[in-house]
Amino acid sequence: VYAKPVADLASLTTDGSLSPAISGIRSRISKVYDRNGNMSSETPRYNDGKYHGEIIGADNSPQENGCCAIILTVLSYILVIMFFPVSLCATIKVVQEYERAVIFRLGRLLPGGAKGPGIFFVMPCIEEYSKVDLRTVSFDVPPQEVLTRDSVTVSVDAVVYYRICSPTVSVANVENAANSTQLLAQTTLRNVLGTQNLSEILSNREHISEQMQNALDDATDKWGIKVERVEVKDVRLPTQLQRAMAAEAEAARDARAKVIAAEGEQKASVALKAAADVIGGSPAALQLRYLQTLNSISAEKNSTIIFPVPIELMYGFMKK
Repeated sequence: VYAKPVADLASLTTDGSLSPAISGIRSRISKVYDRNGNMSSETPRYNDGKYHGEIIGADNSPQENGCCAIILTVLSYILVIMFFPVSLCATIKVVQEYERAVIFRLGRLLPGGAKGPGIFFVMPCIEEYSKVDLRTVSFDVPPQEVLTRDSVTVSVDAVVYYRICSPTVSVANVENAANSTQLLAQTTLRNVLGTQNLSEILSNREHISEQMQNALDDATDKWGIKVERVEVKDVRLPTQLQRAMAAEAEAARDARAKVIAAEGEQKASVALKAAADVIGGSPAALQLRYLQTLNSISAEKNSTIIFPVPIELMYGFMKK
């Protein structure tokens, strides 16, 4: 039962008041609990378009206990008094600072929300309670075989951090909050990654983690669970795909190396042409360059020295 549709029904009456039938519906609106598990008398509110704090099956209007419930309650108090102080061992319970206790009396939630931390009393035979841990819990999402949008099969695993922010809601609205969150995380991981390309999965992990966190947080809000963080741990590719990507990367590196070498040769040829133009304008510069070369060869202590012969000396033999 939602509060917003009931409020909208008020516009159906001419004087703005609720009819008896609608008032009966409104009296059956679920109880509202805050983040600490305490009951609130306010009407359920919508925050950012989402409904928070609905307890399935809980009635906001007080109902009279039947004769059987009254008799069982009286008998429980009589047993506690008869076996006092031994009965204190069964009635006094303690929860830690990070825990809360959700108490049911004859199958119904007690007013006041969750109890704790500290000492509280549980009446024998008619009351039972469930402990809820409020600490942040982490679990690993098993590796999921996902088919990406570009038809590539990858294996992805993740880790999820969550905590229970409303103990009463987590106990009353879902059978096993931890197991349900784990199963939902697996399906959410597959759904989110199925809409991404392989390149996006490898490069945009933070965006994918944020998208998963928002989806999980919206789904588990009605369970009293707050998903704090989601991280994608590892992306495993098929062996053949890894080899193909390695070959592609190696070919790209070779192509870049050849381009760099060609650009270097081009720049060197331009520098050599400029040097040749300078040396060609002054014959003495060529002789100085020749002597500089002989000096560098002699410094290396080589046993063989090659003397270049000017081509002009051959012109006389060529004319004969």
